[in-house]
Amino acid sequence: MELLYKNTKIRGIMKENQTSLTTSPSTDAQSSSLTAEQYRKKMQRRKEVQDQRIADASLEKGLVIVNTGNGKGKTTASLGMVLRSLGHGYKVAIIQFIKGAWEPSEKKAFSAWKENGQLVFHAMGEGFTWETQDRDRDLEKAQAAWEKGLEYIRNPEYKLVLLDEINIAIKLGYLRVDEVLHGLSQKPERNHVILTGRGAPQSLIERADLVTEMNLIKHPFRDQAVKAQPGIEY
Repeated sequence: MELLYKNTKIRGIMKENQTSLTTSPSTDAQSSSLTAEQYRKKMQRRKEVQDQRIADASLEKGLVIVNTGNGKGKTTASLGMVLRSLGHGYKVAIIQFIKGAWEPSEKKAFSAWKENGQLVFHAMGEGFTWETQDRDRDLEKAQAAWEKGLEYIRNPEYKLVLLDEINIAIKLGYLRVDEVLHGLSQKPERNHVILTGRGAPQSLIERADLVTEMNLIKHPFRDQAVKAQPGIEY
């Protein structure tokens, strides 16, 4: 009976605060008009909701993560997860499907982990498709990148595998989405795979556990003709 009461109370609090976990100018204004005691009670209710959510999140599983959309930051966000994984001592594999013709600065930044064998980095593309202008070669390179990525997806030693710009390869028809989905089904239960690139297909989105869409609002290249800059774009 006590447990039923507790769960009912928590559900009531969650309903009451369903919009309180994100802030906006209007909610900030409301909070500033509260007395100290009203504010304390509001934060106490919010804490109860968060504590209950954390308590309920007991499942552990490896994730399929998709970063897509037309906005900037898909690879950048993924590299943040790579850095976290390396910090925990996990082994990580990065496979680049499109940007391989570049010598990205992140490759240099991660060199210490490469040297100790914790990180493998395969830049297997030859640049953007409008640069290569050779569909057959692009197909060959994409297939080779996928086969290499699949090796690491199946390998239980690699906690995280980043397939950078693979969504582009799927969108352009260089890889079949059903082939990729089948490959993802072969990953060890506790391991993670990140797939980046705009235009992620719906079937991949449905399969994923975590999907983030980067929306393009403003971009200096498009809006101001500002050229790509080291430390920002590469």
